[in-house]
Amino acid sequence: MEVQRYAAHHLLARPPPASMEKYYGELSKAGVGPGLQVRGIDGDMGKGVFADRDFKAEEVVLREAPLVGAQHSRNKREAMVCSNCFRYVGSIELQLARRLLQKDETLSEDDASDDDMDNNGETTTSMDDEVRDGDDMDENDEHCGCSGDSKKKKALPADAKAALASGALVLPYSNHFPLPPVVTCKGGCSDDVYCSDMCSDAAWAAHHSLLCTGPSSHCKNTDALVSFKEFADETNDIFHIAAQVIAATMLRARKLESIIKGKHESALSRAWEPFAMGFKLLWWETVALPSDVDPADERQFRDQMKEIAAQSLNLLKSAIYEDNYAPLLSLEVYGHIIGMFELNNLEIVVASPVEDYFLYIDDLPPAAKVEAEVYTKPFLDALGDDYAAYCQGSGFYTLQSCMNHSCRPNAKAFKRDEDRDGHAVLLATRPIKRGEEVTISYIDEDASIEERRAALADYAFVCRCSRCLEES
Repeated sequence: MEVQRYAAHHLLARPPPASMEKYYGELSKAGVGPGLQVRGIDGDMGKGVFADRDFKAEEVVLREAPLVGAQHSRNKREAMVCSNCFRYVGSIELQLARRLLQKDETLSEDDASDDDMDNNGETTTSMDDEVRDGDDMDENDEHCGCSGDSKKKKALPADAKAALASGALVLPYSNHFPLPPVVTCKGGCSDDVYCSDMCSDAAWAAHHSLLCTGPSSHCKNTDALVSFKEFADETNDIFHIAAQVIAATMLRARKLESIIKGKHESALSRAWEPFAMGFKLLWWETVALPSDVDPADERQFRDQMKEIAAQSLNLLKSAIYEDNYAPLLSLEVYGHIIGMFELNNLEIVVASPVEDYFLYIDDLPPAAKVEAEVYTKPFLDALGDDYAAYCQGSGFYTLQSCMNHSCRPNAKAFKRDEDRDGHAVLLATRPIKRGEEVTISYIDEDASIEERRAALADYAFVCRCSRCLEES
């Protein structure tokens, strides 16, 4: 078959400068990243993002939705959010039920899985730790009536638990924090919920129709898909996002094939274009060596990473494989997709309305606060310090992923109070002139030059920014 002769390395070839400029030019015309322009750069850096106008200090430089992204699997017990835009859904009461009732049901399961993780730490340490790094929201960290020592959790009283489970509970002032209604998956799975029919339809068209485990899924083998998702939950969340890339490319290629009559190769190449632009290296050769792995065992560690990726891919292939897209489902391409996230992903962070709610109660006038806490305190005590837990995930962003590193960056990722979804938000740290490259820091910029160089070794380049040149 023609498509089988279309080798995977064609998908992984770096796009020529003309193709890159055309792709990002079309995005710019469509209104993506106003005030910014992606241009080619001579040398190893390939491309960069440049200001097409002046930006003031603290001004929003970019607000961008993820091209693909997923909530961390364990975080789903802490936050019920839209699987497409990552907005919180339901109500304050429903969010509390998610956190307090599900925790009781899964406590023994968590203990068992924690033991498994201890025995097999090398399978998850590198990627899971990295994708969970990022904005820890210290800028807005407040404590609700429990400043000082950490707040120890207390068991939720039986009557409060029964009221929460019944769905009839209405807490005082919770109507001040309205959330979008829960929209269930149109394929009938319980894995994903949405904030609107628009988000549900968008996810279904983009990738979820192939990755849904419900009765109306377009997946060929939902049992295999369930096994794939369970394996990803147990080993590495990033496999979920890699599956979104493959499913999205397959679905786009199908549509293009109706236009490009029978030319599977051309349709696949064009469908792959959004991801062709991302810088990629093989995941198992790129992932940082965990501190608890002896350097002498590095080759064994990397071979284990490759084997884990192969197991994940085999499960995914059992679920959605099609001959027309065989190159897309090769281990080489799969490893580079995951490596692309290793090098380019950005932490998805969305502040919790549950935290906002308890802070609001804490700030009420004394008499109103005492009256409200008769109903709210049992739930706050049951949550303990976890009342401030927020939505966490990982995403790949088209423009943000094009931004180069500098140890003296002029932009930073920062969520403002009004940013309540999974969009990446970048603010200027100082005035940026038109024509100037917009840069961010991939690492802790407060570290010494030796520490920064060591951290940047994982990205396969040596930083030559003005600060590094000065310090060296």
